[in-house]
Amino acid sequence: MNPNRRTSAALLALALLAMAACGGAGEETPRWRIEVVGTRPHDPGAFTQGLDVAGPVLYEGTGKPGQSWVRATELETGAELARADLPAPLFGEGVAAVHDSVWQLTWQDGVAVERDPGTLAERRRVRYEGEGWGLCAREGTLVMSNGSDTLTLRDPATFDIVGSTRLTGHNEARLNELDCAPDGSVYANNWPTNEILRIDPGSGAVLAAIDGSGLLSATQRAGADVLNGIAHLPGTDRFLITGKYWPSVFEVRFVQEG
Repeated sequence: MNPNRRTSAALLALALLAMAACGGAGEETPRWRIEVVGTRPHDPGAFTQGLDVAGPVLYEGTGKPGQSWVRATELETGAELARADLPAPLFGEGVAAVHDSVWQLTWQDGVAVERDPGTLAERRRVRYEGEGWGLCAREGTLVMSNGSDTLTLRDPATFDIVGSTRLTGHNEARLNELDCAPDGSVYANNWPTNEILRIDPGSGAVLAAIDGSGLLSATQRAGADVLNGIAHLPGTDRFLITGKYWPSVFEVRFVQEG
C-alpha cells in the first residue's frame, strides 16, 4: 500500500474514533433563533447568577462577595416581595424553587442555602463538593451545573447527588445558569458566550444551540456582562432571559430555524 494512503487511512480512523468518543461532535447541532416578544426593566447593578419563576413570583439571585442577594418579586408588576443578602465572603450563584423551598448556590464556598419561598429567610445550609453555578428543578429533582459539561442531579430534601449526565458532542461547553422547561429539556447558558444550549438531561444530547447575541444595543453592551438568566413563563411558550448588569429582561420565544 502507498505509505501516504496508509497514513491517510490511519488518520481517518483516529478521527472517527475521536468523534465516537465525544458522542458525535461532528454532527451539526440545530441552530435556533430568539424572537423577542417584549422587554421589562432590570436592575443594571445586578450581577445576575440565577433566575426562576414559580407561579406569580420571579426569583433572582446575584453574585459577588458582599454584594450577593436573592430577591422575590411579583412577576407581573416587578414589585419586591422579599429580599435576603448573603453575608461576605459568600458568592451567590444559581437559585431554584422546588416543593416548598428556594435553594441558592454559592460559587466556590461549597455551600447551598435552603430558604423559605415567601420570606427568603434562611432555613439551613448544606455542604457540597466542587463549584456551584446554575440550578433548576425538574420532576422534583434539582439539576445543577458546575461550569463543566456535566449536569448533576440532586435530591431537593438532602441535596445528595442522585445522578449525573455529561453532554455528548459539546464537551467544550461550560454550563452556567439553567432552566428546567416543562417539556423535560434543560436550557443552559454556555459561559462565557451568549449562546444558550437546549439539552436532553437524560441522554446529554444537545438538541439546539440558540444565539443570544444582538439583544442589547452597542451602548447597553458597553456596561453589560454575559447573558446569564433563563426562566420559563408557566403556561406559555415564552421565557425570560437577562444577563449580568443588563438593563433589561427580555420576554422571548426560542424558534426553530427553517
